[in-house]
Amino acid sequence: MLSFGVTVLPDPPYQRLIDLLALAEQHGFEYGWTYDSHILWHESFPLLALAAANTQTLKLGHCVTNPGIRDPTVTASYYATMQEVTNGRMVMGIGRGDSSRRVVGLQPVKIAEFERSLRMMKDLMNGREVEWNGKELQLKWVREELPEIPLYVAGYGPRALAVAGRVGDGVIIQLADPTIIQWIMDTARRAAEEAGRDPDALECIVCAPSHISDDIRDARDQTRWFPAMVSNHVMDLIECYGENSEIPKDLTDYVKARKFYDYKDHSRVGAAHGEFVTDEIADRFSVLGTTEQATAKLKELESIGVDQFNIYLMTHGQEETLQAYGSEIIPQFSRVAA
Repeated sequence: MLSFGVTVLPDPPYQRLIDLLALAEQHGFEYGWTYDSHILWHESFPLLALAAANTQTLKLGHCVTNPGIRDPTVTASYYATMQEVTNGRMVMGIGRGDSSRRVVGLQPVKIAEFERSLRMMKDLMNGREVEWNGKELQLKWVREELPEIPLYVAGYGPRALAVAGRVGDGVIIQLADPTIIQWIMDTARRAAEEAGRDPDALECIVCAPSHISDDIRDARDQTRWFPAMVSNHVMDLIECYGENSEIPKDLTDYVKARKFYDYKDHSRVGAAHGEFVTDEIADRFSVLGTTEQATAKLKELESIGVDQFNIYLMTHGQEETLQAYGSEIIPQFSRVAA
């Protein structure tokens, strides 16, 4: 059953994020997410607390944070604290770090450190004892009656996806191309099975812009920034695995036309670094078009096992997008119908 989430930038003015997440809740969205990039935008951790105070049912978290820009014990404690504040509404999305680390001159967290940190954070934020830096740690104040905080891991390459399979409760996938999604989930689930975990329990969260409009040309132009953003990760994959690896050409070929990337326009409509993105890639990576066209693609995603579609709400007409989903799209899916 497909559920729906929305990701809002922690862009000034901060009240905008709070208002949009509250509106999303009113329109039937189940999840409210935000970015974590403390130089490009506002520091998002306090904003999630404000969003929690202004919503009642929305599950809240980062899409995504990382274990390398803050001490991971701090992030784990924050989520455990917020789980109590929200009475069980927190969800953690986490990756190796892109903009938040690169902007301050750091590279994404190395895979071995990434996995070690995630294993610790998952246990610590859920009240279990951990060993970290030679110390035994436990958040003894975590309330046992609260639900487990799920840990969703973002990744594209085989090694990061193996971490998702071994440690995570699900995989965050930043694109809406069914062929690539299936390869990503197969890769993560294979690692889960090899680790003795239930591969079918691994959830699939697809994140992408969605613009509902009869003007497909304008919709594409508003979302070309997104495949350009994804290309940062694809370039890392090519550098790590080469051009003739197991990674699908559907994911890697399009970056051959990429010229540059400017983080000051990260996730911005009209970013010049998105000009290389073709109409075909814009259509494959996002959910665009009329209500009927968007619903058809979302039904396809549901049919291949996607559990949540998370709108990257970084296009024009944000209220209109939430309205279209709330009144015309979300009611067509079984979770709501039930």
